[in-house]
Amino acid sequence: MDAKVKQESPPDPARKEGMRLLAQATLNELSSAWEALADKPEVHPVRGPETGLVMVRGRIGGGGDAFNLGEATVSRATIRLSTGEIGHGQLLGTDKHRARLAAIFDALSQRDGDKADVEGLLGRIEERLTQDERRKAEETAATRVDFFTMVRGDD
Repeated sequence: MDAKVKQESPPDPARKEGMRLLAQATLNELSSAWEALADKPEVHPVRGPETGLVMVRGRIGGGGDAFNLGEATVSRATIRLSTGEIGHGQLLGTDKHRARLAAIFDALSQRDGDKADVEGLLGRIEERLTQDERRKAEETAATRVDFFTMVRGDD
């Protein structure tokens, strides 16, 4: 008996980056982008949306032995568009609606007609994240203390 083994294709780096950004999108960003779509495809649930726990692992010093740090709450959803594309959404937290919308936009990113809309959304998310990071860096820099060594004259 010859069993055919399905060969998995290597992960698409652009899709991986898109899923990372969708996981960090706000509900408002996703909802407004969905409402702005002129031609919304029919969406069928495959799995979820559902909420569960994952074990977070850590390493002492970044390179030591792995240990269980604790559990984190995650939400995930998998959908299929009426045109056949399958999308996945996973994110930290309990927002099932956000996970479903992330899955929808993951699927839409695979359709030629919707790529520009999804790329626009991803660009807005990335811009917001960059601004948030810059703002945090500025707030941190404002409280930074520079220590230096002073040589005492009585040594």
